Amino acid sequence: MQAISKYIHRWFKKYGQKVLLDVFIAFFALGLLVGGAILVWIATLDIPNLSSFEERQVLQSTKIYDRTGEVLLYDLHQDVRRTIVPYDNISRHIKNATVAIEDDTFFEHKGIRPIRTLKAVFDNIMTGDLLGGQGGSTITQQVIKNSILQREKTLTRKIKEWILALRLEQVLTKDEILGHYLNESPYGGTIYGVEEASLSFFGKSASEVTLAEAAYLASLPQLPTYYSPYGSHIDDLEKRKNLVLERMLANKFINQEEYDAAMNERVEFKPQSATGIRAPHFVFYIREQLVKLYGEESLAEMGLKVTTTLDWELQEKAEDIVREKAFYNEKAFNAENAALVAADPTNGDILVMVGSRDYFDKEIDGNFNIALAERQPGSSFKPFVYATAFKKGYTPETVVFDLKTQFSTHCSPDNFTSEDNCYAPDNYDHQFRGPVTFKNALAQSLNIPAVKALYLAGIDESLKTARDLGITTLTNRDQYGLTLVLGGGEVKLLEMVGAYGAFANEGERAELTGILRIEDNQGNVLQETEPKLSRVLDRDITLQISDILSDNVARTPLFGANSALYFPGRDVAAKTGTTNDKRDAWVVGYTPNLVVGAWAGNNDNNSMNEISGLIITPLWREFMDVALEKIPVKTFAKAPRTPDNIKPVLRGVWFDPSELVVDDPENGGRIDVEQAVLGAHSILYFVNKDDPRGSNPVNQKDPQFSLWEYPVSLWKAQILGAQQTLENN
Repeated sequence: MQAISKYIHRWFKKYGQKVLLDVFIAFFALGLLVGGAILVWIATLDIPNLSSFEERQVLQSTKIYDRTGEVLLYDLHQDVRRTIVPYDNISRHIKNATVAIEDDTFFEHKGIRPIRTLKAVFDNIMTGDLLGGQGGSTITQQVIKNSILQREKTLTRKIKEWILALRLEQVLTKDEILGHYLNESPYGGTIYGVEEASLSFFGKSASEVTLAEAAYLASLPQLPTYYSPYGSHIDDLEKRKNLVLERMLANKFINQEEYDAAMNERVEFKPQSATGIRAPHFVFYIREQLVKLYGEESLAEMGLKVTTTLDWELQEKAEDIVREKAFYNEKAFNAENAALVAADPTNGDILVMVGSRDYFDKEIDGNFNIALAERQPGSSFKPFVYATAFKKGYTPETVVFDLKTQFSTHCSPDNFTSEDNCYAPDNYDHQFRGPVTFKNALAQSLNIPAVKALYLAGIDESLKTARDLGITTLTNRDQYGLTLVLGGGEVKLLEMVGAYGAFANEGERAELTGILRIEDNQGNVLQETEPKLSRVLDRDITLQISDILSDNVARTPLFGANSALYFPGRDVAAKTGTTNDKRDAWVVGYTPNLVVGAWAGNNDNNSMNEISGLIITPLWREFMDVALEKIPVKTFAKAPRTPDNIKPVLRGVWFDPSELVVDDPENGGRIDVEQAVLGAHSILYFVNKDDPRGSNPVNQKDPQFSLWEYPVSLWKAQILGAQQTLENN
């Protein structure tokens, strides 16, 4: 080994320097050749003349239609608003905020920043988006991009942009360039230029805005749809505004005192003004999807025709119903707002989206889309848990005891409080029914059996079922305990509709979509949406859930025989939900070809004074009556029977039949009530919770066993005492 090392050393000493020199010369020559070729290529590019700088490109407006392609919902640029103002009439705060966040060396560079550009290219390579993502553009480049060049993402266009930026810096001052940028940039929707943005958002000129208002304005041009103060990402807009102020402080545009004051300033935005728009919550939901697909800039110029999934006839009816019922609920139940979403579960088409009682109602922040907000679902979450239990081997006939129960293993079985880390929930009516089947417990929305069902099904397994069904918001596992089944997490109305759609579609989840087709201005189809279906639940399980939620007899003890959930002659499954603090009221229901979810409450989380049956169910029912007139009649397939060869407790038997002596066997047998009661036990006496159809537990080691057995023993004593009293009388 040492000899080889010496040989290599001698060889390199004799020939190495010459080899390195030859390699260097070769690479240098190759570099000259490649560089020359690039220069020749650049020289052949058709570079626009700066004389066209003042001539804005004509915007070809994108139009959004309903599912027929005939009802125009919104023309994105039919009311483009732009007010050009002199540079001196723009607040210094706006100028400094824009430079700080967009291009903090604007006043030093010559139009481009090569190092920043190379970093952006590297970042794009790492993310797999070579011509998108991080642009690295200076303000000068953005002025060129806004005024002269087409918006396609190509290397050729980027090089033209660099060349023209260098030229522009030679003919205009920095102030003139920044003035063009501030007068040309998009600030959201049809608003262009900082003067129009200031007037639209704050009702004042760009010369009069405060430092905090200027920071908000500077936050918008990067992603004006996403950061819109009227959209669904207000928290992210707030973070970006704070970032702008931090950059201004770091670049010494403001001092610490100004920074602190701006951070504490409360800024009020004027109500959004939009004319000629239908279904506004849905339209801006679609607009955000289009921005993700094509970008803000392309969307402004491509002249797209977007045919959506919206059924305008149903949407119009839904808006009227939501508005009327929400105003009534405000007076009667202190529930000022409501929302409704309808979809086709067979293909995922969003047919209706009403995000509030009135998009333009400032008093309730009506522009905020509740259909996309995260709210607690109450008992409307329960079907996901029972479906998980069915996956595990439990059945609709499984029996648990609806009795006051302590669920915290840190507390004694006879402690029936929820204080000091104990947990003993109540039913909605504070009544307890003894042994009940899963079917009746779900149909009547009983809380204590639902908590037991969650324990048996498993929290992690239930969260997975919810994720499989399309619920994306339940991401913090440590945040959820047994309260999950009572709506302890937060979900979106739109996703709940999609999840229940999987029950309606017999276990196949159709990914929700709002776009059917996108065409360019020549009529060429750029995108046509095909239904995306995936199997997320076994068919039999979904049929069992649908059978329970559509069984009017099973839910009659709670709702009555002729409730708003009952549709004579139609198969309709439904589940309501009200949070314990009465901040959210839900109902989600479906047929095999329609799923509709509705919510009522207050945007500010104030409590209502009634439960969902009175607040939101009448609204939902009125819309369902309208919608079902358009929807063909379909029935649910029959749910499978509970097998006869499984444990009695899974077949509806709440006692141990092996301990019974049957009277009068010749006449079919008669069970002695006293013996049955004496043989009663909680389900954990008969099953291993993770293997319910396996052998019975030998040693009762389940941590919940004694907690569940104790109330059963009290119940047995109460029943037997009453029985003895009857016999004595």
